[in-house]
Amino acid sequence: MENLIKELLEKLGEDPNREGLLKTPSRVSKSLKFLTKGYNESVEEVLNGAVFTEKFDEMIILKDIDLYSLCEHHLLPFFGKCHVAYIPNEKIIGLSKIPRIVEIYARRLQVQERLTTQIAEAVQSAIDPIGVDVTIEATHLCTVMRGVEMQNAKAVTSSMLGNFKTDPKTRTEFLSMINS
Repeated sequence: MENLIKELLEKLGEDPNREGLLKTPSRVSKSLKFLTKGYNESVEEVLNGAVFTEKFDEMIILKDIDLYSLCEHHLLPFFGKCHVAYIPNEKIIGLSKIPRIVEIYARRLQVQERLTTQIAEAVQSAIDPIGVDVTIEATHLCTVMRGVEMQNAKAVTSSMLGNFKTDPKTRTEFLSMINS
């Protein structure tokens, strides 16, 4: 990867041998490996048995989960907040595991729409809840720094499964809780 980055610097018209760029190929390589580490992780490994039987049937929400990803179209970052809600069906996930599920999928080349769906489907698959909703609000540097250059634009995506999709009251309750 370092040789490719060195070649990229040359194609950009830079001298990869100048002082400020000498270690750039190594730094970029390490950075990209970290930013895409989700390819080497799985939900099963992250859950590690942290699924518990519990007679709890109310909405569980983890909101404002920080999210960082790379746009697969431009390899530029997008970042924001992810809100995950589910209504258990006698199974719950250890609370710390939900941000880790978000991270698995965020640390891949992504589009926000797919990322939202992957997180929702992972929760659904792990515990088969009555319903799941994942909503992501993100700023995309490909929109902010290039193209239309809209500094205040945010993309909002939602994936609703089960009663979040079929019951307007459930959806409304979730939206009012994440907006409070």
